[in-house]
This record gives sequence, C-alpha cells and structure tokens, in this order.
Amino acid sequence: MKIVVIGGSGFIGSKLVPKLRERGHEAIAASPNSGVNTLTGQGLAEALEGTSVIVDVSNSPSWEDSAVLNFFETSTRNLLKYGAEAGVKHFVALSVVGTDRLYESGYFRAKIAQEKLIKNSSTIPYSIVQATQFFEFLKGIADISMQGDKVHLPPVPFQPMAGDDVATALARVAVEAPVNGTVEIAGPEAFRLDELLRRRLAQLNDPREVVTDPNARYSGAKVDEIALVPGKGARLGETSLETWLTQPAAKMAAAAR
Repeated sequence: MKIVVIGGSGFIGSKLVPKLRERGHEAIAASPNSGVNTLTGQGLAEALEGTSVIVDVSNSPSWEDSAVLNFFETSTRNLLKYGAEAGVKHFVALSVVGTDRLYESGYFRAKIAQEKLIKNSSTIPYSIVQATQFFEFLKGIADISMQGDKVHLPPVPFQPMAGDDVATALARVAVEAPVNGTVEIAGPEAFRLDELLRRRLAQLNDPREVVTDPNARYSGAKVDEIALVPGKGARLGETSLETWLTQPAAKMAAAAR
C-alpha cells in the first residue's frame, strides 16, 4: 500500500516512514526538501498519485499566530483537495491531546482549525490522532515557560510519551480502517508538570529554577486538571520515562540543550 507521509523528514515523520516500510508498505517521505509543498500545492498531485493513505505530521515553520493558522488551514485544504482528486482512502493527521481546551493559544487555535477542516470535509475518510507532549520536548516546555530567569509551570497532571511510540501508534492507525473521529495516544505514566520539568532540568544539569505557579500558562493557554491528559480509552505507549532516559533519544535531547 502506498502511504505518503507529509512532513516525512521531520521529527516524527523520520521515525514513521521506516516503520511503515518495515511492514511492507511503500512509504514516501514528502516535504519541501523532496519537492512537495503543501502551502503552494507544488508536487502534491504527483506525490499523491496512486496513494491509499496520507499521514500528515507536518508542522508550521513559524509559531506566530497568523502564520501558524495560515499554514494549517492552507496546507490542510490542499491535502484534502489533491487527496480527493487522487482517490486517497484515508487521511490521518497528527494533532494534540486537549487541543480544544487550549484555544487561548494561537498555536492550538490553528490546530483546532485544522481538525475542523478535516472533520467537515466529506471527501476523504479520516482519523485524527491526538498525542500528548513528547519526552524529547520537555526542555522546550521550560524554554517557553520562562518568566524572568525562572521557569513558571502550573501543578497539573501531564502524561507525555516517547516520540518513537507516537510513530508506532501512527503506523498502526494508518493501516487500520478510518475512524472518522479522534484517537488519543499518550504515555504509560502520569506526572505533575512542574515536578517532571524540575526533575528533567536537574538531569540535564540545567540550573534554572522551576517555580510552581497555579496561574502559569502552558504555551500561552491556562490549563486545568484535564487539559494535558487523555480521556478514557486512550492508546498508551509502552515506553516509560525511565526506559526512555536510557535510550539514544534522551542522550540526543540532552546534547541539544
């Protein structure tokens, strides 16, 4: 089966493509680097010819509110249009657990717009995979949560997962029948956001202090006890935090700090 991975050279896409190929599928990594531009439509018709499944794991190059909204709206419209013309049978899109609860954030408003376009389209059956945050990006959460020289985070439940488990879950959904709805995926363990970041920064020998602040925001949005965790029935990854810390991905994340 031919499966085109939009954003196939990115963080999740580069993990997903080999997993699909290992299962015997013709997995194509599509990105501007390979001549496929979802914003302009360049190369889409050619890339999607004979394709059964599109998996969209792309992300906006800019997180400025208007830029990210334009990226997800334009890219998704193009994928739905060209995908329908190519006879694609399944559209899989990677999104974020709690997106609809994080509308104060410009980034998540853009993800909400993306999801609505997919849901309201009658052209291609779909599955939206909402994932919790990745272990690899924990330091990035600290970076965007700075107030002065300290990291301010709310004491809310948080259930991150390994990027490799995200790719594994996407590979499964891609070859299953479309759900025409949402599939939630998450890590096997829940933590408290501020405590986990305090622990991770200590592991990285990062001297920044993490302040527990009930009024702190997550990516610009106020969060509550359910905003960053999946609901019942979520598919859980196998990789615990302790296991992930022994893997090369953790060492790479540490080296990138």
